[in-house]
Amino acid sequence: MKYRLSGKFVLRWLETPALYDRGNDELYELDDAGFRFLQSCASAEGCSTSTGGGAVGEDSGFIDYCFSEGILTLDSVAARRPRVIKSPIPSLRYLELQITDKCNLRCKHCYIGASKNKELSLTKLEAVLDEFEAMQGLRLLITGGEPLMHSHFAEFNEMLRSYLFRKILFTNGLLLDRKLRENLNVDEIQFSVDGMENGHDAFRGLGTFRKVMNSIEAALRAGHQVSISTMIHRRNLQEFDEMERLFKGLGVRDWTVDVPCPEGNMKDNDILRVPPETGGRLMNYGFGGSLHGGGEGFGCGFHLAAVLAGGEVCKCAFFSKEPAGTIDEGIGKAWTMIAPVKLDDLDCAQQSCSAIDECRGGCRYRASVTGEEHDLTGNGRDLYKCYHYGIMK
Repeated sequence: MKYRLSGKFVLRWLETPALYDRGNDELYELDDAGFRFLQSCASAEGCSTSTGGGAVGEDSGFIDYCFSEGILTLDSVAARRPRVIKSPIPSLRYLELQITDKCNLRCKHCYIGASKNKELSLTKLEAVLDEFEAMQGLRLLITGGEPLMHSHFAEFNEMLRSYLFRKILFTNGLLLDRKLRENLNVDEIQFSVDGMENGHDAFRGLGTFRKVMNSIEAALRAGHQVSISTMIHRRNLQEFDEMERLFKGLGVRDWTVDVPCPEGNMKDNDILRVPPETGGRLMNYGFGGSLHGGGEGFGCGFHLAAVLAGGEVCKCAFFSKEPAGTIDEGIGKAWTMIAPVKLDDLDCAQQSCSAIDECRGGCRYRASVTGEEHDLTGNGRDLYKCYHYGIMK
C-alpha cells in the first residue's frame, strides 16, 4: 500500500520542520521522524510503512491521524513538490507582493496616493515567486493598487498555478468578472469593504458598495474562500453591527478591522480619521484567525516582508521610503537587513504593559511616525492598540 502526501499540503523547513495546509492556512510542527516519513510520502513513488519512516512508519495511530486530517491519500498526486531546504532565521513566511500601483479607484485613505504607473514585469514576478518558495514561504499576499489592473495579470495568474504556497488576492472587487473568477489560481480573495453603503461609498466612491457586494456574493457562490478588510473612519462608525451580521450571514471566512495610517490620500482627508479611543474600541470587531503570526518576544512583522511595484523590498508597504534592498539584489539579501523588533526594546515594554505579548507593540509604523523618519524601537506607541486592549480607557 502506497501513501502519498495530499496536494494541498506542503513540507516546509522553518525554524523547525513543519507541514503547511495551504487550503486551510494551518501549520503543523513535526518531529524529525514525522518529517522524514512525510518527505518519503511526498516523493513521486509515495511511501509505505517500510520506507522512510522508521518508527513512524509502523505507528498506525500517526498514519490514521494523517488520513483523518486529509494529509495522506492513496490516490495519485500530480502536484509539483518544491525543494525543502532550511529557511533563514527568522523565516520569511508571508510576502506582500504589490504587483502594480495602478488602481481604478481614488480612495480617500489610500496610503499609496497618486499612482506612478509602476508594475513588476512577468520576469521579475517569476523570480520573486521562485525565491519566496525557495525560502520556504507560506502565504503570498497579492496586492496593488488594484492587482487586476496589472497589464499582464492573466499571465501572472497562470504563473501562480505552479506554486504551493497559499495565494491571497486583495481586490476592491470592481473588476472581478465571471471569467476572472472562474480562472483565478488563488486560495482566497480578500475584498475591501469600508462600511455599509453610506460609509463605503463615502470612502471609495458612489455605487462601489453595491458592486463589491455583488462581487463578494458571486465569489462565494463560485466556491472561493472570501475574507473582508474594513478601515475605520468617521462615516462608518455606526455601521459595524450591521456589517458583522452581513458578513457572518454570507459565510465570510475572516473579517479584519483596522484604522488607516496617515499617509498618501489620507493626509488630504484627515477629517475622516478617528481618535484612538474610538478606533481602538471598534477594533474589537472582526473575526477569524488569518493573522501574520509572530515570534515570541518580537513585534509585528517578524515573519513578513513586502515587495513594492518598483522592486523595493521593505519591512511592510508602509515603510516604502525605507527599503532594505531590491528584488534585483534578492529578497533573501534584503531580508537579512530587516531587523526584527524586540518587544523588550519598546518603551511600552519598559512600562510593564500587561498586553505587550498579545499586542506585540501594535503597528510599528503607526506608533513611530515622527515627520519623515520612523523609529521602530523608540518611545512611540500605537495608541489605537492601547485602547483596543484596554490599557488606556
